[in-house]
Amino acid sequence: MTIDVFQSVLSDKSLKSYTGGIVLQAYLPEALDALKKISAFATARVKAGGAPLKVRVVKGANLQMEQVDAELHDWPLAVLPSKQATDTNYKRVLEWALTPAKTKSLRIGVAGHNLFDLAFAHRLAEHRGVSDAVDCEMLIGMAPDQADAVRETVGRLIVYTPVVHPSEFDAAVGYLVRRLDENASPENFMSAVFDLHQSEDYFAREEGRFRESLKALSQKPLAPNRNQNRSKPSPSTHPTFHNEADTDPSLAENREWFESVRALAGSRAGKALGSEALKKAAIPESQGPIAGGIAIENVIAKGRAAGAKWAQKSAAERAAILLRVADELGNRRRQLLAVMSQEAGKTLAEGDPEVSEAIDFARYYAHQALELEKVPGARFQPARFTLVTPPWNFPVAIPAGSVLAALAAGSAVAIKPAPQVRRCGAVMVEALWAAGVPKDVLQLVDVEEGQVGRMLIAHPGVDRLILTGGFETARLFRSFRASLSLLAETSGKNAIIVTPSADLDLAVADIVKSAFGHAGQKCSAASLVILVGSVGTSERFRRQLVDAASTLRVGYPDNPESVMGPVIEAPGPKLRQGLSELGKGEEWILEPQSLDAEGRLWSPGIRDHVRPGSAFHQTEYFGPVLGIMTARTLAEALSIQNAVEYGLTAGIHSLDTDEVSYWLERVEAGNCYINRGITGAIVQRQPFGGWKKSSVGPGAKAGGPNYLFALGEWQRRDSASDEQPPALEDYYQRLISTATEADSEERAFLARSLGDDRRVWESTYGVSHDPSGLAVERNVFRYRPSAVTIRASGFVPVAEIVRVFAAGVRAGATMSVSTSDPLPEDVLTLMRQSPEGSGRLGDVVVESERGFVARSATSLPDRIRLLGSRADALAVAFDGAPEVAIYGDEVTESGRVEMLPFVKEQAVSITAHRFGAPDPRFLELKV
Repeated sequence: MTIDVFQSVLSDKSLKSYTGGIVLQAYLPEALDALKKISAFATARVKAGGAPLKVRVVKGANLQMEQVDAELHDWPLAVLPSKQATDTNYKRVLEWALTPAKTKSLRIGVAGHNLFDLAFAHRLAEHRGVSDAVDCEMLIGMAPDQADAVRETVGRLIVYTPVVHPSEFDAAVGYLVRRLDENASPENFMSAVFDLHQSEDYFAREEGRFRESLKALSQKPLAPNRNQNRSKPSPSTHPTFHNEADTDPSLAENREWFESVRALAGSRAGKALGSEALKKAAIPESQGPIAGGIAIENVIAKGRAAGAKWAQKSAAERAAILLRVADELGNRRRQLLAVMSQEAGKTLAEGDPEVSEAIDFARYYAHQALELEKVPGARFQPARFTLVTPPWNFPVAIPAGSVLAALAAGSAVAIKPAPQVRRCGAVMVEALWAAGVPKDVLQLVDVEEGQVGRMLIAHPGVDRLILTGGFETARLFRSFRASLSLLAETSGKNAIIVTPSADLDLAVADIVKSAFGHAGQKCSAASLVILVGSVGTSERFRRQLVDAASTLRVGYPDNPESVMGPVIEAPGPKLRQGLSELGKGEEWILEPQSLDAEGRLWSPGIRDHVRPGSAFHQTEYFGPVLGIMTARTLAEALSIQNAVEYGLTAGIHSLDTDEVSYWLERVEAGNCYINRGITGAIVQRQPFGGWKKSSVGPGAKAGGPNYLFALGEWQRRDSASDEQPPALEDYYQRLISTATEADSEERAFLARSLGDDRRVWESTYGVSHDPSGLAVERNVFRYRPSAVTIRASGFVPVAEIVRVFAAGVRAGATMSVSTSDPLPEDVLTLMRQSPEGSGRLGDVVVESERGFVARSATSLPDRIRLLGSRADALAVAFDGAPEVAIYGDEVTESGRVEMLPFVKEQAVSITAHRFGAPDPRFLELKV
């Protein structure tokens, strides 16, 4: 692509006499073919009377960042696999280029610091009589003595250096430091250059490398590694879960495929995608409550009947269908992108990863379904019928993830797409049907957000409802039906902290991407940046931030130059306020502008001097506007970050590991990001979901190992494990003996249960996990203790109360207990004596159910582990308050199940490299 642009520019008649130049990197397998293409262009140009061109041949200065890019996107490495292969290709390119015929139209710059290679090029040019067409080139300051020697030998040397304005000199220093860091690598010739003349070992090492690279010239050149072609279906061949690779835009075949997506989006066929399925799924509000109500009853009855049959299938059977779904979604990537472009205004660069995420959900939940059958000490009973009400901002990935999770768990599903993106939902559902999901097991329902829609949401036949949307929407749904079992990922007001120890260049890039990607229409988007100490007064930081945001190309997705697309619809009162009204003391440093008549295109906005507690600090505006706040210290910045009611995503940019550790221990968010952007969560790699008002229900993260657990009920069964349970500590042994007295059956139940708790704690909840295992980025999934109220009604055995309490102790939770009947005094005394560093017991109150509700109403508990009563009845007593998560399943022997209410999930993503070089400080940071 770069060569095409180069040639296009220099084909302009006004530049006929201009000697242009281009750099060619030899670590690319395609380097020689690229040089041949340039040479042919240069030859024709000279024959037509134009000036010759120049090619600077380098080995490639971004090998480590190429490795980063490949690993994060799961693409094959674009460059050659080794330093020796690169050295060989460098010589192959020079050997082809340095001939009288080629140098008539091409001047060759031989760039590098490897004296063996420079000598090779010099002698080769002399031998072939083309020395006058060759320049030796070196970076200034890297090896001055060697540069002098080269100049004396070849007669001429070009030195190059970054040139910047004096006010931005630190940018040039950053470039030079990266070069110095690269030179220090043992694989690099420069690591030996200062000792080469006096060390036989170093000289022998470099001589050996040189000879090996020469020897390999006789071998066949390595083919390019990247060969992805979206025009050809490519089902997964991985036996275990593996993230789907996004479309690689560097490949010409894929760029042509992207053009076919745009063509489809603008065609009559493209605009009809999903329409037929929607017609059949429509239940118009105009039918009225009687006819509409009958249609809703039919949907529920059909789904519940199908759900009973679907649940009878084994997890393996359901998983096999979901794996076929993954392949079918991949086959329909083009259609999905086209309809997202039309309805949601998604650019292809933003829509493509969403399709990959949908595919990931299918494969991940297929594997997780198998795990549901393997939980010792508990039996999973799936919900019969699940309703999915997804958002418009991610119209394929989120609907697919919600539907696929319910299907994997064994539930029938109905999906009601968001009104703005109905066809996106329909095309996704059609893919699932085509892959083998029965149409009665998965129903598409197109209902307006009126009385009929309310009847669907409030229907008692809906066992679970999966919502992604605002917290107020969750409250509205619970007002329809207080007992509604709701799993919701809701709002976010997310901030990135930048400390003086941060790499400010990287911080700016990540802030702009996190704030203005998807036009800011992500619940995870950064709408605040909190600058600490000297960063808060840095003019350069603000200037760079404004420059990066103001140069984003805003446009509709049919224009391939668009980087930031439109908002979903003309802003309503709330978003318009965020885009146009300043709070007290605030000022625009980049004022957002409406760019089209429809009011959907808005340039990015940045407001400065946002005050703690202000409307902009606390309110989610869901659009392309960012606020700047300042703090004197990291502690103050963290206080500002945690002060909002939400806890979805949070970020920090700091190269000081002490600062990062301090932040990690105290930040209140479900997804935490260190020295990177705070958006773009990937299935398994960064399971997604928040704390506080960013989550409603059990709180398990989408794309994580526990999400399916909440899509049904857990029933008790004896543990059936061949493994010897781990020995219990003295405290837990005393709990067992005190709580059970002479009842051997209860003692055995507690022994199995508490033994499984320890096993699960040591393997799962008590340790951090990084299942993706990337080399350049740590993605740690960990559990943090939670505050839980244990409520036990009358006639609940003491052994069951103790079993649940012991799970909380093991998890480190803070607990209060409410019981209808007093606990035995010796049991209660022992419960108050839990070991140091484990969970703690707070208040213990003996009260009726009504008394518990009345007392709790003044300060709603976040989580309630309910024993002996119905969770739906308690939810009604609390008027369906979405702030309260109620866990009301049977008490089981499973540590995996019983400890879940006592922990909060947290995903921590850490950039573990500096410009591609492994960063031991962050690789070894305790998380």
